Amino acid sequence: MHYVISDIHGCYYEYLAALKKVNFNDNDTLYVLGDCIDRGNHSIKVLQDMMKRHNVIPIAGNHEYMALNILETLCVEITENTIDSNLNLETMEEYLDWILNGGNNTIEEFRKLPLHEKYAIIDYLKEFSLYEAINLPNKNYLLLHGGLEPFKEGMNIDDFSIIQILFSKANYDTIYFHDKYTITGHTPTINQEGNLGTIIKKNNHIAIDCGCVFGYNLAIYCLETEAAFYIPYQDK
Repeated sequence: MHYVISDIHGCYYEYLAALKKVNFNDNDTLYVLGDCIDRGNHSIKVLQDMMKRHNVIPIAGNHEYMALNILETLCVEITENTIDSNLNLETMEEYLDWILNGGNNTIEEFRKLPLHEKYAIIDYLKEFSLYEAINLPNKNYLLLHGGLEPFKEGMNIDDFSIIQILFSKANYDTIYFHDKYTITGHTPTINQEGNLGTIIKKNNHIAIDCGCVFGYNLAIYCLETEAAFYIPYQDK
């Protein structure tokens, strides 16, 4: 089976519970649609577990993008010879932006790692894909973190920049593609009036960020059966 999950945001125990819920095994494939890290308490544990699994396919989110701009700097000892290249104004602005978007817990976890493990995490993050296209019998899917905005009829994913794909919010009122479903995270479904942490299906969109780190659910979705499974936030 092929499964998708998104916006784990350091909710390690909910992530493990989701895998257990679907009896995830070596014959299955899990696509993680970005934002594995930040906000929650166990971002590094999530990444380290994903790294061990050959059948987990990571897709980048905006939080991984922000992290990669900073993490190598955190591996460098600041001296008179390195301060100018590692503590310039642009780096400090990116660092502050990441912290304001929930990066502080990830930074604290990362600092505690041995240097070789820090670089292993960085190398893994660099392997994340920007999107994945999955073609199953009678069902085609495009998997990405954010939206394809601003979208116009006839556009395809190659018409969008990395920033648009990672940071824009999908417009569920617009059908992007008539021949495939677009599955995204990034925008918690709890932002939709009346939604209490469940997947939204609308106009060939499937939105699977169900706001776990905000106290709602971590969703895992099966592409073959279209079944959705939910793990409530555990506050660990």
